[in-house]
Amino acid sequence: MNDSVKQQVQWFPGHMAKTRRLIKESLPLVDAVTEILDARMPLSSRNPELKEIIGNKPLIVLLNKCDVADEKATRQWLDYFKKESVAALAVDCKSGTGLKSYVPTLKEVLKDKIASNIEKGMAGKPLRIMVVGIPNTGKSSFINKMAGRNRAKVADKAGVTRQNQWFVIDNGIELLDTPGVLWPKFDDPRVGDRLAFIGSVKDEVFDNETLAVRLLEVLKAEYADRLVERYKIDGFGELEAWELLELIAKKRGMMMRGGEVDTLRASVMLLDEYRAGKLGKITLDSVGETNG
Repeated sequence: MNDSVKQQVQWFPGHMAKTRRLIKESLPLVDAVTEILDARMPLSSRNPELKEIIGNKPLIVLLNKCDVADEKATRQWLDYFKKESVAALAVDCKSGTGLKSYVPTLKEVLKDKIASNIEKGMAGKPLRIMVVGIPNTGKSSFINKMAGRNRAKVADKAGVTRQNQWFVIDNGIELLDTPGVLWPKFDDPRVGDRLAFIGSVKDEVFDNETLAVRLLEVLKAEYADRLVERYKIDGFGELEAWELLELIAKKRGMMMRGGEVDTLRASVMLLDEYRAGKLGKITLDSVGETNG
C-alpha cells in the first residue's frame, strides 16, 4: 500500500505546467519574489525548480503556519536561510503573526531598486512582488492579511487559485498572486508523503487510510508523546502503525456494525487534526536533510 501512495502523489496536472509558464512570463513585471513555505516542512514545501525559474530576482521566504511548527526547528530553518543569504521570516498568515516585519524586510532587500527609482524621478513607483508557493501553503491567506480584505480565495485544500491576480496593499506595494505549483516528480518519496500530509496534494489522489498509516509511522518515531496525549493512549509499545490507527479509532468510538473498527473515518480525523495543529507543534523536515 505504501508504494502505491508514493506513486500516486507523483503528479503534474496540466494547469500546473501552464502556471510555470505564467510565472516565467510575469517575472519581467515584478521586482522580487516571495515564496510561501509551510514551516512544518520548509524543505519539502519548496519548489526545487523555483530558483532556476526566477533566476536573479530577489527572494523573500515566509515560513507560514509557524504557530503549528516546532519552534526550535523553525529557528534552525531561519538560521539556515540566513546562511544561504535568503531573507526569511517565521509567520502565521491567518493571525498575522510576524507579518509586520514583511514590508521592512522587503524594502531592505529592494533598497537598491528603491534608490534607483528615486534617482530616475520615480520615487512613488510601486514595488511589485510575485507571490509563489505550492498548493495549500497559505498564499491567499498572506495576500488577504496584507491587503486587509478577503479578496483572494482561501480554502484548506489544494488547487483553489487558478490564474494570476494583482492585489494592492499599503506602503506602495503590489502583490501578484499565482496558482500553486507542484513539480513533475518527487525524487525523495518522503517528500510526496509529507506534502500529502499537509494537504498540498488533492485528497482524491491518494488513499486516506494508507496516508494515515504513513503519518502515524512518522509521528510514532518522532512525536509519540503527542499521540499519547491527544488520543489518551496509555502507551503503544511495539504496535505497528496500522494497529495504532485501529487503537485510535477505538479510543474515539469509531466503530461500524458488527464491531468492526472504522479505520477510514479515523484516518480522515487523524489527517484533519494534524493539519489543524491539534496534535501540537510538529515539524517533519530537519535542516540536516539539506545536505549542507
